[in-house]
Amino acid sequence: MKGMKKWKNIAVLCVVICLILSLTACGGSKKAPESGTSVEKDSRTSSGQESVPAEAATKDEAAAENAAAYTSSSETAAADVTASENAAADATAAEIAEPSAVPDYAKEENWAYFALGDDKDADLFLICPTVDTRDEYNMSMDDEEVKKSFSGALNMERGIYEGNTRMFAPYYRQAAMKIYDLSPEERESYLELAYGDVSAAFSWYLENKNEGRPIVLAGFSQGADMCYRILKEYFGDSALQQQLVAVYAIGWPMTEEMITEYPQIRPAASENDTGVVVSFECESEDVTGTLVIPEDMKAISINPLNWVTDGTPADKSLNTGACFTSYSGKIKQEVPNLCGCCIDSERGALKVTDVTPEEYPPVLSFLPEGSYHIYDYQFYFRNLQQNVELRIRTYMESLMDNAA
Repeated sequence: MKGMKKWKNIAVLCVVICLILSLTACGGSKKAPESGTSVEKDSRTSSGQESVPAEAATKDEAAAENAAAYTSSSETAAADVTASENAAADATAAEIAEPSAVPDYAKEENWAYFALGDDKDADLFLICPTVDTRDEYNMSMDDEEVKKSFSGALNMERGIYEGNTRMFAPYYRQAAMKIYDLSPEERESYLELAYGDVSAAFSWYLENKNEGRPIVLAGFSQGADMCYRILKEYFGDSALQQQLVAVYAIGWPMTEEMITEYPQIRPAASENDTGVVVSFECESEDVTGTLVIPEDMKAISINPLNWVTDGTPADKSLNTGACFTSYSGKIKQEVPNLCGCCIDSERGALKVTDVTPEEYPPVLSFLPEGSYHIYDYQFYFRNLQQNVELRIRTYMESLMDNAA
C-alpha cells in the first residue's frame, strides 16, 4: 500500500513537470506516421513496447500515462497561462491574422493527413483539438513545433477511424489555448478565423477529392466545435447530407437551440443510424458545471456503451476497451471494462462510473475536479471504433439496397 502511494506521488509529480515544461515549448517530438496502421491492438504485447503483466494494468497506471501523453500533446499548458488578466485588453484587430493568409489547401504540406489509407469505403475529415499553448491567439502555420503537437494529437485519435476510412486532416490556424480564458463572446473572432481555414480545407476537399464518396466528420473539443460549424455551412444542402455517414463531435456540446436553427444537425438516436451527430462529454457524478457544459446549459448526448439517449445506465462490462494512446498513435495502455456511464437527465452530460477524479484528474486549470474532458474518447475508445465500422457498414448496405 505504501509503495502504491509512493508511485501515485511520483506520477503526479511527472504531470506537474510536464505542465511546467509545456509553457516554454509545445510538447512532443514525434512526427505523424505517413502511412499504415499506427494503433496496435494491445500495447502490452506489441513489439517495441514493454510487456505489462495483467495485474499491473491498473487504473492508476492508465491515468498517469494518459495525463502525461495528453499534457505533452493536446490541451495542456493553460493551467498556468495568465491570459485571463490581460487577454481582453491586449486583443486588437492587428493580432488577428488577415483572411488573405488562409492556407492553400491544394498544397499537400498544409495537410496533416492527406488521402491517408487506401481501399476504404468512406472518407474521414478529422479536425484537431487545441494543441497551441503559446502566448498567441491563433496558431502560426509556420510553427513546426506546434505542428508536431498537432499531428501527435490527431494520431492519438486516429485508431478509432483509420481501419474504415481514407483520412484527411488539415492544418489550420486553430484558436490557441489562451482564448479559453476569455468570455464566449471574446473568443469568437479567434474561433471564426480558425474556422475560415477549416472551411477552406473542407471546400477544397469536396471539390477535388471527395467525388461523391461517403463522409465521416470527426473532431474532439475545438475540433468538435469546428464540426458543428461545417454542418451549419455545408450540410443544409440535401445532396451533401445524403453523403454523410455520421459526425463524431466529442467533447463539445450539441444543444436544442442548435438543432432548431439548423435541422441538418441531427442527434444520433441509436447505434447505427446515419447522417447523425454522436456527441458526449464526460464528468463525475457530482459535477454541476464546466467550461464545456456550463450550469445553465443542457447538452444532447448519446451513451457510447448502450447507445441510448435517456438515463439508462450502462455497466462497465459493456466497455470493450479504454485505450490510452501516444503521439505515434500506439496504444500505451488498454483497460477493458474500465468504466460504465449514464446520461444525466438534467445536464445531458455523460456521468462516468467506476473511476474517481483522483485517478483521472482534469489536468487543465479551467476545468473543475471531476471533469473527465481529456479522457472523453479514450475512456470509450474500442466502443467508438466498433461504432464507426457499424455506421459505415449500415450506410453502405443502405446504398446497395437503394440501388437494387
